[in-house]
Amino acid sequence: MRVVYYVVSNELVKFSSLLPSNRNRSLLVHSLVKAYGLLDTQENSTQQRTCLEIIRPVPADTKTLSQYHTREYLDFVLNSKKLHTDTLYTQKAELGLEEDCPPFAGLPAYVRLIAAANALYASTGDAQISVCWDGGRHHAQKARASGFCYVADCILAILALKRATNLARSPRTKPRIMYLDLDLHFSDAVSQAFSSSAGVSSAAQVLTFSIHHSAPGFFPVSELAFLPDPDNLLFDPFTLSMPLQRGASDATFARIWPCVERVKQAFDPDIAVVQCGVDGLAGDPHAVWNWSLGAADGSLGWCIKRICNEWGCKVLLLGGGGYNSPNAARAWAYLTAIALGRDIPLDADVPDHATFPLYAPSFTLDVPAGNAQDHNSAQYLETVDRSFERVAIMIEEHLSSALQTQ
Repeated sequence: MRVVYYVVSNELVKFSSLLPSNRNRSLLVHSLVKAYGLLDTQENSTQQRTCLEIIRPVPADTKTLSQYHTREYLDFVLNSKKLHTDTLYTQKAELGLEEDCPPFAGLPAYVRLIAAANALYASTGDAQISVCWDGGRHHAQKARASGFCYVADCILAILALKRATNLARSPRTKPRIMYLDLDLHFSDAVSQAFSSSAGVSSAAQVLTFSIHHSAPGFFPVSELAFLPDPDNLLFDPFTLSMPLQRGASDATFARIWPCVERVKQAFDPDIAVVQCGVDGLAGDPHAVWNWSLGAADGSLGWCIKRICNEWGCKVLLLGGGGYNSPNAARAWAYLTAIALGRDIPLDADVPDHATFPLYAPSFTLDVPAGNAQDHNSAQYLETVDRSFERVAIMIEEHLSSALQTQ
């Protein structure tokens, strides 16, 4: 029987719904998941041979947050009085608490709850799949907020998973964690946190792989956001990026997915942490990619089905970007169904519930592709193929060498 954790609580929804970049999105997501009957533990157990457990996070303490964030940042972001003192604008600017990350009522509680949500999975480890749609804040830096992200929950989760020796498959004593980021934006903070600045690390336990859009001036700007260059002596094959051009469609994702599978096969993770940002779906205000939710090869749902059903490792599904909130709710409800082994047709009507009017005009589950042109040429995708085949071989060679020297 598949064991699935779903992380939610009234407090988590309340404070996540105050996030300035995604007002009330958390409420929409969890309300729709519940409206489809996906949180009915008896229904899941009886019909799908799935054991669903609702996990209610307890706010993380400062010690837990300090495993990554600096004391200076925490002393400020967890202090409501400082956050709302206008005369401290210089300090706020230094800590990133302005512009895209302004202080808001409930921020200290939000930081503690988001940080705690993913650490729960590492502390128990019983679930095959864990779902935390309020997580996935992949831009938060060690000492500053960035890109709508105030707490580095992805990084804190990976750090906790690294210590969870019960997740390692024999004969390993430490688990291997593969972080896969599907957000439109590059996972700069996560990739930087686990990148080896001196090339290949001696004992690679974490591999980060970000599939994202990259263009001049597109946030975030990072030297790690580009296609791998295996000829660079400082290249780290465990810090990977796959930039995609405008209009990336189901067809493009189907074309590049064998690269993802090849890297996964080479690294052989014990757990996959998957950031399921949905700002690349058609209909998002960014209007960069043309990805769909549906069942077509290469769609978001198609990718997640393969991870959950075929990868043979534990999976942690996180949220992320997504600024059309009804579509984010549609997507994450559908992915929750996939995690649970439930079959919800994409043309299913949105059930009548408190936020039902927001799903106009279709009032159905699907997020279909639009008509945007896909600028990812066959020539570029062939370059991607060649690069990642070399990367996979480097991963295998390094892991084999590391094993022999143990």
